Amino acid sequence: MRVLSAITRHGLFCYLAICLSTGANLAWAIPATAAVATPTNTYSETASISSNPGAVNIVTGSGDAQAYVEKILGITNDHGIRFGGMWIGDANDLLSGGVPHADKWTLDSLLLLDLSVDTEKFIGWKGGLFDIEFLQFNGQSTNAQAGSAQGYNSLPGPQPLNRSELYEFWYRQVLFDNKFIVRIGKTVPTYEFGNVMKPVPLAESRLFIPAVTGLIYTPIFVNASMLGVLPGYYNSAYGITLNFVPVKRWYLSYGVYDGNLAQGKQTGLTGPTFNGNYFQVAETGFTWLLGKNKMPGNIGIGAWHQSGLVQTAPTVSEHGTSGYYILGTQRLWYRNSLVNNSGISGFYQYGRNDSTAMLMTQYIGAGLTAFGLVPNRANDSMGTGVAFSWLNQQLFNRPTELMVQAYYQAQVVKDIYVEPVLSYIPTPGAGANPTPAWAGTLRAMVLF
Repeated sequence: MRVLSAITRHGLFCYLAICLSTGANLAWAIPATAAVATPTNTYSETASISSNPGAVNIVTGSGDAQAYVEKILGITNDHGIRFGGMWIGDANDLLSGGVPHADKWTLDSLLLLDLSVDTEKFIGWKGGLFDIEFLQFNGQSTNAQAGSAQGYNSLPGPQPLNRSELYEFWYRQVLFDNKFIVRIGKTVPTYEFGNVMKPVPLAESRLFIPAVTGLIYTPIFVNASMLGVLPGYYNSAYGITLNFVPVKRWYLSYGVYDGNLAQGKQTGLTGPTFNGNYFQVAETGFTWLLGKNKMPGNIGIGAWHQSGLVQTAPTVSEHGTSGYYILGTQRLWYRNSLVNNSGISGFYQYGRNDSTAMLMTQYIGAGLTAFGLVPNRANDSMGTGVAFSWLNQQLFNRPTELMVQAYYQAQVVKDIYVEPVLSYIPTPGAGANPTPAWAGTLRAMVLF
């Protein structure tokens, strides 16, 4: 009865039967930085997507809803105004283990509604982009039931788990022949920093790596060594981001943001607070083509500093902390690089901090993804990943937590995907005496 009442309350499980996961070419709508060029003829056959595009793509949605409305109303010029969005829902079954007396079933639902304006098309102001986005999340303590400190499901974050918020509100200006980009306002820094999910577009459209992986665990979206200080989904923050892109294959980015997330404040739900607590981060990286098949890859290196109070528990705090991270991706194999983009890619992540108060002190992760290898399923992908974190011994009983995850992402129709996921946590670090946990997730994503 508890499961049935939860399903009735959220109205989610029925959606999972008919509405499924996300649309193909979202990652190319507007690049997070201009560090690499946007391809003009993207291969939709293998355009795998992130399991939460709202966490890694600067503009949300496919725009199909707008195209439909314009067609119905006979609108031929949108004047640079774009609206769209996405819905993600999942059902999670704690198959075994976790914390004692855990809820076996949990449900999560995320809705994003986005409006952007290209200022050149709208008023003739070249290089400008304005964006505003609304977020609605309704979920349950999915990760707590499994005793997962890192988070095997990235949708539910800190309390409150039912929230309506202004997720984004920013202006972006491109200057100096696309070599310098400024973005100011309420933003999601994980678009630019520590984002191993970014595709790797290069000169030839057939060479890009699609969304790298469809894993759903939290460290794929925010390096666990920065968890709790780096603003991102769903705790965006006010600040400024600067991107310097002198050549298409090298970039340098810097950002400074409201740093009150480090005290547990829900910056996604509040206005700007500039009180001496700031999060600063810088990242540089470049891309390349490897071997005779021109297999694309990239690497990024970043460093960050959190000023002010860092507090994760009433008796666990410090003033100021810093860290660094490394990330990268590499196409490892093409089935037939002259025909399409099917093949295998890999990614890796590492991060470390000098904190005595943050949740994790060190993190390492890696994974493999196969694109379009199943016969007659060119748009599908599947992959696996591993996440390993060193836990703060003032906050957790175990010294480390290991998590292994595997998924299959299937396109149902255009802009609609479904993704079953299996997660194994042999050493769950959160909660009271958790036992090794197995969890199954069915995620649905719909772009519009």
